[in-house]
Amino acid sequence: MSPLRGRAAEPARRYRTELQGLRAVAALLVVAYHVWLDRISGGVDVFFVISGFLLTGQLARAAARGRIEFRPLWGRVIKRLFPAALTVLLATMALAVAVLPQHRWFDTIREVVASALFVENWRLAANSVDYFAQHDTASVVQHFWSLSIQGQFYVVWPVLVAAVALLARRAGLGLRRTLAVCLLALFAGSLAYSVWLTAVNQPLAYFTSLTRIWEFALGGLLALGIDRVALPRTVRIVLGWLGVAGLVLCGLVLRIGSVFPGYAALWPTLSAVLVLLAGATGSRVGADRFLSARPLTYLGDLSYALYLWHWPVLICYLVARDTATVGWWDGAMLVGLSVGLAALTYHLVETPVRDSRIGVTTRWGAYRFGALALAPVLLVAGGWQLVSQHKAAFVLSPDDPGIPGARAVSKEFPLLDEERPIVPPFIALRDEFVAFEEPDCTISPRHPELVVCTTGAAGPPDRRIVVAGDSHSQQYIGALAPIAEERNWEIISMGRGGCPLSTGSENAPGDRTCLDWNEAVVAELLEMRPDAVVTMATRDVRPGLTEWTPPGYVEQWHRLAEAGIPVVAMRDNPRYDFEPSACVERHGADAARCRIPRSELYATEPPYAGLDLPPGVSFLDLSEYFCPEDACRPVIGNVLVYLDDNHVTASYMATLSPVLAEHLDATLRWADDA
Repeated sequence: MSPLRGRAAEPARRYRTELQGLRAVAALLVVAYHVWLDRISGGVDVFFVISGFLLTGQLARAAARGRIEFRPLWGRVIKRLFPAALTVLLATMALAVAVLPQHRWFDTIREVVASALFVENWRLAANSVDYFAQHDTASVVQHFWSLSIQGQFYVVWPVLVAAVALLARRAGLGLRRTLAVCLLALFAGSLAYSVWLTAVNQPLAYFTSLTRIWEFALGGLLALGIDRVALPRTVRIVLGWLGVAGLVLCGLVLRIGSVFPGYAALWPTLSAVLVLLAGATGSRVGADRFLSARPLTYLGDLSYALYLWHWPVLICYLVARDTATVGWWDGAMLVGLSVGLAALTYHLVETPVRDSRIGVTTRWGAYRFGALALAPVLLVAGGWQLVSQHKAAFVLSPDDPGIPGARAVSKEFPLLDEERPIVPPFIALRDEFVAFEEPDCTISPRHPELVVCTTGAAGPPDRRIVVAGDSHSQQYIGALAPIAEERNWEIISMGRGGCPLSTGSENAPGDRTCLDWNEAVVAELLEMRPDAVVTMATRDVRPGLTEWTPPGYVEQWHRLAEAGIPVVAMRDNPRYDFEPSACVERHGADAARCRIPRSELYATEPPYAGLDLPPGVSFLDLSEYFCPEDACRPVIGNVLVYLDDNHVTASYMATLSPVLAEHLDATLRWADDA
């Protein structure tokens, strides 16, 4: 992937053609596994090893000569990284506007900017993005995470080597030995951290730079010691083919999507090391002969641009075709198109800039070029952001008869009026989950992840309602907030994604963090003693009638009932295997393919019927407001119901507010007191 071709240590220059072939194999594996197998190949890790191998050798030689020239070094990095990357980002934005659903625009804009600034991996790490999700919902620039890590490596590594060289010089130590010790420490520390974090938080481990340092260090250690390794020719032939075979088989044998990077990343990285150790055997049957073939070395030249192009081409195709898979022939077309675009980028953009005198005739020319090249991407992204914000603006009036939302279920209004607009605008969907302002939230001393947020009454409240549990319970704050404002109630949120109010860990059995969080929530509730706790009664409303009430839910209700705290348990809303609102955007609000028969999602009797339930627990079954007239619909009363495949929009929840108030009054007998 990386276009940098710094030289390895002097005796190892003969590996240069094999390196180009190795780059080609790694890039082809990345592309093939993404397009046809929907899996990760480990090819990116090979690029990291190669980068560490080449740059460490280059820096070690420069330090041995007495000085590392940072300005020209980073200038060359700018000339080689920026042109292709920024060209692809500009083209990707144009494709995204034409192809992507509008609700993905804001995320795409933010990720384009992060990619242009080489911090995309940190953005993905912060958001805990699932890189292994279905392609039709993946970001069009998500693959820039690895380029961001490489960009950070090219900035930090020269400083590191220079610092080690200075230390070695002042301490009277040998440069290579001191540098090797430093890289060995980085290798061990980063690998250990990678193994630990992969087990604890795999998405974060995948994207953070700290779990990848050891891969660059491995390449660096090889660069420092490869000239001292003398292996028999036969052994090198065997090692070369073992390395190539290891790379090809890695993604097939390992379930990389769930165990990477961790110890599993040793497979592709050590495979690359074997190829580098094999070197130029001079044998007709050596892997180096295969890797040095002209087609592969040419693909090695294109590997950087090929990596950049293949992902947005693939994602835009899948979105345009409304599919999550690619057939063999269509895949071959996409690969061919990506190779063609890569060739054009290499010959018309990369090579002319690299061979130009930019940064040669003037000291800071490469940096000025970088700023000028970056400016169009940031300006276009900024303009796109302004246009998107304008399109996202809307006002939902609770009294508008043309947009009744949940009121349409009563048949007083039509479920869909094709003459009236649908709200919220598709582009605003990502902001349709209820969010609290930071000043309204505090961290409970009982648990570091128990965030307690409050909204509603300005003075002493008439009622205090706690909404506790996962995101499906928290979304009801959108319906409770208008009631709280009208009746001087205080709404308190105790929410954590993926953690329903239960004595069990329903999403990940045995997850202690969720269990501990729940214990802290119950302790907080027992001390607070609110007027009612709103939480979920069921989960997993999916096609096939999979809805159920976990025993852990009932156990928590018993604990609260024993303390005299009323519980209002909500029947869950449907979960889809597609995004209903995106379906509406593509096919229309009344498209049959965007609806599911109610009988496929909800049984006649809810799963909590007939259970041994404690007193003080009441149930609200609002399923008719998600599935009126025997069909679960994406648009009801001209309001989009879902912001993704399972969460309800704040706008639709707001239209449910009168319905919820009526149910609460009837269930808890508050009508006389309110």
